[in-house]
Amino acid sequence: MIKPDSQGLADFIPAGRIEELLNRTPADAAEVRSVLAKSMAKQRLSLEEMAALLSVEGPELREEIFDAARTLKRTIYGNRIVLFAPLYVGNKCVNSCRYCGFRCDNKDGSVRRTLTLDDLAADLTALENKGHKRLILVFGEHPAYSPEFIADCVRTCYAHKVGHGEIRRVNINAAPLDVAGYRTLKQVGIGTYQIFQETYHRPTYAAMHPRGPKSDFLWRLHGLDRAQEGGCDDVGIGALFGLYDWRFEAMGLLAHTIHLEERFNVGPHTISFPRLKVASHVDLERRWELGDEDFKRLIAILRLSVPYTGMILTAREPAELRRELLQFGCSQIDAGTRIELGGYAEGDSEVQDLRREQFQIGDSRPLDDVVGELIDQNEIPSYCTACYRKGRTGEHFMEFAIPGFIKRFCTPNALLTLKEYLTDYASPEVKAKGEHLLAAELAKIEDGPMKSQLVERLAQIEAGTRDLFF
Repeated sequence: MIKPDSQGLADFIPAGRIEELLNRTPADAAEVRSVLAKSMAKQRLSLEEMAALLSVEGPELREEIFDAARTLKRTIYGNRIVLFAPLYVGNKCVNSCRYCGFRCDNKDGSVRRTLTLDDLAADLTALENKGHKRLILVFGEHPAYSPEFIADCVRTCYAHKVGHGEIRRVNINAAPLDVAGYRTLKQVGIGTYQIFQETYHRPTYAAMHPRGPKSDFLWRLHGLDRAQEGGCDDVGIGALFGLYDWRFEAMGLLAHTIHLEERFNVGPHTISFPRLKVASHVDLERRWELGDEDFKRLIAILRLSVPYTGMILTAREPAELRRELLQFGCSQIDAGTRIELGGYAEGDSEVQDLRREQFQIGDSRPLDDVVGELIDQNEIPSYCTACYRKGRTGEHFMEFAIPGFIKRFCTPNALLTLKEYLTDYASPEVKAKGEHLLAAELAKIEDGPMKSQLVERLAQIEAGTRDLFF
């Protein structure tokens, strides 16, 4: 396990300035519309501009913010939603995070397990048989989960195939590493490396992380700097909402984005915003609980503040709320989710055992149900992994994403991966709905070489070819 060494590291979160901005007077209509115009031009906002949106109190202006977020999401991402599955590999942990069911001092409230590579293969078989193509592997912070062990797990995922099923992208959510550790993982072809700061408010961070390597705020804060230095230019940030004032955390996420852009010329590939949920033997004061209406505001304002960054809405939230929130800027969701160790191999039971889970999830529907509902909402369920495999990551991804050109690649690739799912895995009802959506989406594409190639590749998939992309 890496021993944290934060000596000489600077805190780039301007906490004092953020608090000042959060105490500003509410922005008037002219200021809000000026900020929204910048967002609609696909430019990242400043802390001052985000604060203006956060300050809005009137329902009319708030609705303008929601409308702008809806429009921006469609402009950049179209009507596609990327699907993935989280796969917990090990829940041993040496940290004592007060909000987590897997904390080391939860002796009687958590069943500890680390999947063997054979166990992992059993979960992969179940996931591939459902149609999953994208995973995020989740690890506790423990000496057993070295970069070499994580790399072995990644290799196992990429090598495992069942029929037409295969995993094409493996993202990682794990403890911060040193530069050498990131280089090890880069060599095995990981996708995004996620590190959630949990809270950017240092007093709250200290209170929530009293012991363990994670108690070092600066070592964690600079974790993705080291990832960039180690060659992992595709990184994800996040905060756990409910630990402190949600507005401060939103500003912290933006400050983190600005830091990465200024130092590495590339911001985070994704931003996550999980809310605090029930966990085994966890009893926290809910002073900062984030309600549904403010959660909606958070998502809309984050979308407007970082127009070109993917936003992940997880199965922590119930299905009916996720249905509403997707329109405000989310571009990725997990589906068919099981977060207990070995849960996918066990089947589709919706019974949750908090002793085996980090927290309680709100949406445990099977993947096919989620795909069918997305299609009903005229969203394109996508398993696309083309950008990473074509080298459109990091700074190169931003060259496409910031101007909005990425949509030219994403819609055709989303349709190709949807065709694969419909052909290989969908229920008859979902297949019929999906084929209707494919035809409708094809009709929207302008005639030309791209459309001709797309039609040809869809026919190739029908005939048995797989893994076609632009």
